[in-house]
Amino acid sequence: MTQAKNTIPVSPKRAPRTLAGVVPISADGNRAQVIANYEAALQLMQQGKYDKAHAAFDKMLASGPGDLADRIRMYINACLQQVAKGKTTFQSNEEQYDYAISLLNMGNYEDARTHFKTILEANPTADYAFYGLAVLASMTGASNDCLKHLAEAIRYNPRNRIQARADSDFQDMADDPRFTDLLYPEV
Repeated sequence: MTQAKNTIPVSPKRAPRTLAGVVPISADGNRAQVIANYEAALQLMQQGKYDKAHAAFDKMLASGPGDLADRIRMYINACLQQVAKGKTTFQSNEEQYDYAISLLNMGNYEDARTHFKTILEANPTADYAFYGLAVLASMTGASNDCLKHLAEAIRYNPRNRIQARADSDFQDMADDPRFTDLLYPEV
């Protein structure tokens, strides 16, 4: 006696479903090219070539990869923000200093440091840039750098000594005897 096997009928392979419905089936060759272009554009972004990445994403968006469109738009916006960020121009060193202070207050320490150093490249005796670097160093716990920059700020403008005495940004330096010696040399 042979036993009959119970077979379960196999249904034809169905396309995956999403909340929005069935995922469209695209040609594999075309899809592979779209993914390759997408990855190339992402690499351009990682290399800091935002203009080129923006152009590549725009081209991809025009060709219509529907499932990637939202991501592409997001990356386009990121590219535009980065391009705009790099094009900040200033009428004077003092204006750039004000911008650097605003970055410092927002916690963007590296960007602030870059702007202070740019001011010093243009004007090596800019006491206010040395003062800004001293504040930055104090806020980041770099006491030796703070003392060095503050000494330069005072050398170029002795009134910085009086300002530093009342500046709460130097509160972490108050217990350092070198800081006290710098601010109160006559004692």
